[in-house]
Amino acid sequence: MRTSSYDGWYRGSARGLFVLCCSGEVFALPWQSLSPTNIFAPASKPADSIYGVSLFVLAVTGAIFAIVFSLLVYTVVRFRKKTDDRSEPPQVYGSTQVEVAWTVVPILIVVALFMATVRVIADTQKMVRPDNGLEVVAVGHQFWWEYRYPGLGIVTANELHVPVSDTGRPTPTFVTLLSADTDHSFWVPRLAGKTDLIPNHPNRMWIDPRETGLFLGQCAQYCGTQHAKMLLRVYVQTRDDFEHWVEAQKQTPRPTSVPSEGQRIFESTACINCHSVAGTAANGRFGPDLTHLMSRDTIAAGVAANTDENLRRWIRNPDTVKPGALMPAMQLNEQELDAVTAYLETLR
Repeated sequence: MRTSSYDGWYRGSARGLFVLCCSGEVFALPWQSLSPTNIFAPASKPADSIYGVSLFVLAVTGAIFAIVFSLLVYTVVRFRKKTDDRSEPPQVYGSTQVEVAWTVVPILIVVALFMATVRVIADTQKMVRPDNGLEVVAVGHQFWWEYRYPGLGIVTANELHVPVSDTGRPTPTFVTLLSADTDHSFWVPRLAGKTDLIPNHPNRMWIDPRETGLFLGQCAQYCGTQHAKMLLRVYVQTRDDFEHWVEAQKQTPRPTSVPSEGQRIFESTACINCHSVAGTAANGRFGPDLTHLMSRDTIAAGVAANTDENLRRWIRNPDTVKPGALMPAMQLNEQELDAVTAYLETLR
């Protein structure tokens, strides 16, 4: 209740001040339709809090701009030089009242903005995971995301699946953030604020999305050549759809008595040093788990749609899809390329 009333005060104050310049609702509708990463269209409590404090900051700074600009216009018009006036204006050498005002007022404004921000950060970080909360471990790699579900025994990559958290049955998702190499930053604007992934320093965040759908984001901390293409995709599903996804991810591909040509090639190259496929000799940990590769909508951390053509191009030479990617080209001939592509397309 305390947080809700505080957020309500933020929004009420912000809208009250912002109306001095324009209506916030007039701008909210176009913004919401323009970008899937719009911070002004929150769909989770942490994003709600950020939205509230953002409106408050915009209202305060908008009011300051309006006052300063109005005074500037008044001064230019009121004290403009007249054509027949060549006298020197009165010289004023300081005013204690004015100097105190322009020192104290900015300090009070900065303190108010600082306290508002600290309050939102504290309220967000003090959240404790309830018994029904979903636990996920997100590991940042150059340049892809690994997701582990410790309580479910699932490991996947690049596409995070979570259940919707409705008011009748809240199911928040708590994410532990780790880094396997350098600094990264996990940011899905409509769900929560930016949280850094720092080597040897676990961070935590949480979301409780109240609507289903696909929410986009990306790594917000420069982490190397392909930082801009280290994208985030969060799939918020109904409880039933999420349970079906979990059951599908728990299935292990049935081993065949005679491995396919593509599987033999895959397991005889350096692919198995980085990638893992359950039930096979591939148990690498440096690259994404490929056990259910074809259940994903995209490849290369969201850069390309997961189609036959894009998958084949990615295997042939990853640099053509994602320049600077750490995955090497295996120098496969056309026949081998077709066979490996066909094998990977069986991993559903």
